[in-house]
Amino acid sequence: KDAKDFAMKAQLVNYDQYRALMEGFSNKMWDWYTGSIIWKTQNPWTALRGQMYDYYLDPNACLYGLRKGSEPLHIMMNPVDSMVTVVNNGLTDRNNLMVQAKVYDMDGKDYFYSQVFNSIGASSVRRFFPLNDFLKKLDQKDGVFVSLKLFNEKQEVLSENIYWLADKDGNYRGLQNLKPAALKVNAVKKSKDKMEVTLTNPGGNPVAFFNRVALINSQTGKRILPAFYDDNYVSILPGESRLITVEYNGDQKTAIEVYGWNVERRRIEVN
Repeated sequence: KDAKDFAMKAQLVNYDQYRALMEGFSNKMWDWYTGSIIWKTQNPWTALRGQMYDYYLDPNACLYGLRKGSEPLHIMMNPVDSMVTVVNNGLTDRNNLMVQAKVYDMDGKDYFYSQVFNSIGASSVRRFFPLNDFLKKLDQKDGVFVSLKLFNEKQEVLSENIYWLADKDGNYRGLQNLKPAALKVNAVKKSKDKMEVTLTNPGGNPVAFFNRVALINSQTGKRILPAFYDDNYVSILPGESRLITVEYNGDQKTAIEVYGWNVERRRIEVN
């Protein structure tokens, strides 16, 4: 459509690419690989690729994809065989875990697949179940979202992940035609240089897909850089919320700007 549309799609591919890089490493950890290295993290000049944060210190989506795929305790799906897998990069065993898998269509309707209780040893990979047969039974004319969550015995989320799958023809028309989601945004200043942003997607909505939170100057509208987000480019499932922490320097008047794949750009004043 235009440069903004191109940039959003490029960020999505960027996120997926770097998440897959680390998940591919973890999937064959100690069998094929003992480590990974990324040659380039940023550009000393303005550019459109090859950077986790740009010349102006604004983080790109790949930083958060890399961070997601590098979680010490991580749930993931292999896109080749749809195997749901848990990776423990920590030095202690993790017991009493619950693995949950759900599928959402483009209208936000969820299809529960399975949940299993198990454990995983230190510095290891454990494969649980494939989703292929279940996905084949669904009408994937528009593609689907796969939501994975890992809980502890207190029902606290330890890791979560979401994948967007193509339709039966290998296209992403469903994403192109994804209905708008009326995302609720609340921003609270916790201290001089820290705030918390809550994104809520009411039940009945479709998935609020790939949302970016940006800290801006409320008077000029320009981005406040650098700013540090504990997560970004997040997708919110129907009926769920996500809390994002933002840290920054300076005493200027601030506002939060939020926009997503199917979420209209909006601005929330924070003072």
